[in-house]
Amino acid sequence: MFGVSTFCLHQLPLADALEKISAVTDRIEVMDEGLHYLESAEALRSYDHHFSIHAPSRGTNIASRLETIRRASVEVMAQCMKIASEVGAGVVVHPGYYAWAEEREKSEQQLVRSIGELEKISKEYSVRFFIENMGNWEYFLLKSPEELPLIGNAPFALDVGHAHQMGCLDRFLGHPAAHYHLHDNAGKEDSHWAVGDGTIDFETVMKTVRNSGVEPIIEVATFDGVVKSIERLNAL
Repeated sequence: MFGVSTFCLHQLPLADALEKISAVTDRIEVMDEGLHYLESAEALRSYDHHFSIHAPSRGTNIASRLETIRRASVEVMAQCMKIASEVGAGVVVHPGYYAWAEEREKSEQQLVRSIGELEKISKEYSVRFFIENMGNWEYFLLKSPEELPLIGNAPFALDVGHAHQMGCLDRFLGHPAAHYHLHDNAGKEDSHWAVGDGTIDFETVMKTVRNSGVEPIIEVATFDGVVKSIERLNAL
C-alpha cells in the first residue's frame, strides 16, 4: 500500500483534498501549509485512515542562527506534534538552512540543538518525527548522506526525488530510513513528477523500501500523477 501526500491537491481546501485522496488509499500525509494548514485535528478525525503530517516548512527554520526564530520554529513543530498525537500520526520535519555560507557551522549547531528539543517534545506527545533530506536548494542542510551525523539518532525520512536531484540517491539508499517520499525528476529540478516520468530507477528504490517494511508516501504534484504512480509502482 502507498500513502499519498495532500501536496497533489494543495490548491483545494483540505476537506476536498482528503475526500478525493481517501478514495485511492487509507494512508494520507497532510502537507501542513497553505490551505491545508492544521489549526487542530478536527479535519482528520472523521476519517478512519492512517495519517502523517508534513510540518510547516516555508516559514520556519529550526537551524536559524537567530535564536528567537529557532525557538519559534521549534514551537511550530511542537504544535504540529500535539495535533499529530490526537490522530496517531508521525511528523516530517525539514532540517532548516543557513542565511550566509559563513554561518553554516553555527546553523549546524542550532539544528542539533533543535533536534534535541524535538526529541523531548516527541516523547511528551508520544509522536515519532522524521528529519527529511533536502534537494538542491541553496543554503539548506542535509543534502547529502555525509550530513546524516547532524541528525544523530533522530529517524531519517528519505525523499527519493531530492536525493536523485542531488546525485546521491544510491548512497542515501544505503542508510536506514523510517519514512519515504516518492516522486520523480530528471536529476536537475525538484519537479515532483509521477513515478516513471523521470530518470529514477524505482525498481532499485522499491527493493530498499520493501525491505524496510515502511509504507512510502507518494508526493507528486498532481492527482493524475498520483494515480499513474500507484499503477506503475504496483507493476514493479
